[in-house]
Parts: sequence; C-alpha cells; structure tokens
Amino acid sequence: MAGWGVFFLGLLNYKTGKIVIAENRKIGILFRLYQLAVLGYIIGWVFVVRKGYQEREEAIQTSVITKLKGVALTNSSETGLHLWSAEDYVIPPNGEQVFFIVTNLIETPNQRLGFCAESFKVPNGRCQSDDECVEGEAVIAGHGIKTGLCINSTGTCQIHAWCPVEHSKRPTEPLLSEAENFTIYIKNFIRFPKFEFSKCNVLETSDDSYLKGCSYDKEEHLYCPIFRLGDLVSWTGSDFQEMAVQGGSVGILIEWDCDLDKDYSLCNPEYSFTRLDRGLNNSVTSGYNFRYARYFKDENGTFRTLYKVYGIRFDIMINGQAGKFNIVPTIIAIGSGIALLGAGAFACDMILLYMMNTSSFYRDKKFEIINLKKEQNKHKEGKTGHRERRHKKPAADKEAGNSTNKPEETEALAESQLPVDQQGPTVPRNAGQRYSGNLSNQGTGPRHHITFSAQN
Repeated sequence: MAGWGVFFLGLLNYKTGKIVIAENRKIGILFRLYQLAVLGYIIGWVFVVRKGYQEREEAIQTSVITKLKGVALTNSSETGLHLWSAEDYVIPPNGEQVFFIVTNLIETPNQRLGFCAESFKVPNGRCQSDDECVEGEAVIAGHGIKTGLCINSTGTCQIHAWCPVEHSKRPTEPLLSEAENFTIYIKNFIRFPKFEFSKCNVLETSDDSYLKGCSYDKEEHLYCPIFRLGDLVSWTGSDFQEMAVQGGSVGILIEWDCDLDKDYSLCNPEYSFTRLDRGLNNSVTSGYNFRYARYFKDENGTFRTLYKVYGIRFDIMINGQAGKFNIVPTIIAIGSGIALLGAGAFACDMILLYMMNTSSFYRDKKFEIINLKKEQNKHKEGKTGHRERRHKKPAADKEAGNSTNKPEETEALAESQLPVDQQGPTVPRNAGQRYSGNLSNQGTGPRHHITFSAQN
C-alpha cells in the first residue's frame, strides 16, 4: 500500500525542463540534421509545394455544353448512299458531359413481329429436338421467346420476335472514316462558391470569328475549346481509324487548379486525355457498341429498322480546387512544424539518456528533484547554527577576561594564537624546564634569543 501511495503522490508532482548542454558531437550533429530536414519539409513541401498557408476549396460547381460539327458521305451495299451530319451520328444530339459519335454500324431493315429461327450464334437457342425448345421460355442472350419447335434446317429453336433476326458480322473497316476530321466544341463553366470565383474555358473576346477559325493548342490557343476528333484520339496514344472499327471510350479530363493569390488570368484549364475501354492488354471487352431501332408504320402494320452502332464514347470529367491565403492554416502549419522540432529533441534525449554507454552520467545531470519544504528547513537550520556560533564567541572572550591563569600560561596562550612563523619552540610541560623570552614590541622585528635555566 505504501508503494501505491508513493505512486499516486508522484502523479501530483510537476516536472519542468532543465537546460543541460551536453558536449556530445554525435548527438549534436544528429539534432542539427533533423532540424534542417524539418525546416526543409516545412518550407519546401508544406509552404511551397502544398501551399499550406492557403485555405482550400474542392467543391467545384461546373457545367458543360458540347457541340459537334462535320459531314460525311457514305455508300455501302447495306445502307446505300447516305449523307451523315451531326443530327445522325451524335447521340444524344443536345450535347452533354457524356456523348457518343457513330463511326460504324450494322443495319437490319424491315423487321416485323412474327415467327422465325433463332440465330445459330446464340448458344441457348440451339437444339436437336423439340424438347430442348420449351414453349414460353426466353432465349438467354437471344432475340425472342421459344415456341416449342426446333427447326432442323438451322439447328435452332423457333422464336416469336422481330424477324428476321440480326445476322451481324464483325466489321473490319470503319463506315465513317471521315469522322476523323469532325470537331467538338466543349464549353465549360466553373465556380468556387467559397471565394465567389467564376471562370470559363473560352477566351473572353468580342471577336465573333475567333471560334470559327481556331483550334485548341496548349501553347498558342489555350482558350480555344474546339478539338479535332483525330487529335483527341491520338493524344490518348491510339489510332483513330483503328478505334473507329469497333469503337472505344475516351475520357477528357479538365483540371482547374487555381491560386487565387495570383492574377485572375493565371487560373487556366489543364486538359488530359485517356482511353478508358482498354488497359495494358487488349481483350474482348475493348470497343464500344449498342443497338437502337427506328419504328415505322404502313398498311401492313408496324415495322422497324435495327441498328447496331459502333463508335467513340466521350466522358468529360471536371475536377478542380482553389486556394487563397488565410492566417488560420498558416498558424496550423507553423505549429505542426514546431511540434516536429520538439519531437527531434525528444528523440535525441532518449538516445542520450537511455541508449549510450554514458547514459547514467547524463541522467544525473539532467534530472534533479527539488522539495521546497526541505530546502526551507535546511535554510532555517543554517541560520540557527550561525546564530549559535555568534553567541559562543563573546562568551569565550568573557571567560578569557575572567580567567585566573598564571602569567606563564597566559604567555603560552598568547603565543599559541600567533602565526606559526612567529611562535617560539614548544617545550613539553613534564620536562621540568622553565623558559623565559622577551619578544619585541614590533611584530616585524628580529626575534630575541631565548635562555633556558634549570630549576634547582
């Protein structure tokens, strides 16, 4: 119990720092190197690179408007002669952050609801007998509903669907190879509400002909938002004609990194382009396609034309952040740096006090226990002893005045109080000898000869 009492009482003690200068070169060099590293981190990384003195905002508000322009003329055995404009190859036509440009297609015209054979390319539609074609069962990844009959000529089930079903072949050449010269107009508005800052990626000019003749260039026309499709694809590291065959997906990233402590004109958009549908290795998932249909009516009922289109999907992604000087993050950054400096001192103390051969010596110099009450008691005892010595001295003088010593004893006492070099020779009392001597009245004078005589 006494040990626990000492422990809990020790918790009430206060520890304060004591400055001890340890002349240890290794620890000194280590501490200075650590200080330089911390200063380099605070100045170089926190303030210069990360701009820790700024208040940041990443909640960017953004709006994107897109327009495509370009025409192409095609003539194929499937579609015949056709003039393609933006209304035909852009899906959706109103222009959003995600849009699709048709570069190839497979057309299946004049489909009507009826009964026909399933495509042999569909594994679930193949059969050898009627038992494998369960009536009312849908063909997995197929085109219709099974009727219960197996058509031996095709080796597939009969289905109720839009007939004839699509018999597509994988394309080898792009239909709209001229789409490489189409242009995309990307208009982007951004706003940082915390700082009430707004900007657009289009050059602020009153010249109406500027957008009609410019093309984006990172060096000369940074604020021209018109991009050529062939250039966009080439910036991803791909070839447009190759991608146009089976389609693909391209990401357009617009990055706004604005330092609002600088001029308004220095807040510029940074564009980057990447292909999203292909990784390091090509796979069956590469490419992009989907189907849609256009419906018509005649005297025989409703029919449709089915299109399987291949093309390039564009995803426009907007990121941004803004920063402006604020005293609060500045103080926090400086405070964290000071704390790191203190951590270095703590680490060096641990090495000095616990990890060296001379640690016990440094600990004795580092730690000192001070008890104010004990120090006050010592001080009082010292004063009491001094007073006793002062009282004893007059009493001794008084005894000397009242003493009845003989002249010989008095002279011996006086001589014993003289300096060592002025005292006469010492004679034992039991020698039975008596001595007499005359001293000069001047302390610095020569000594007189002392005569000894034997007592009869």
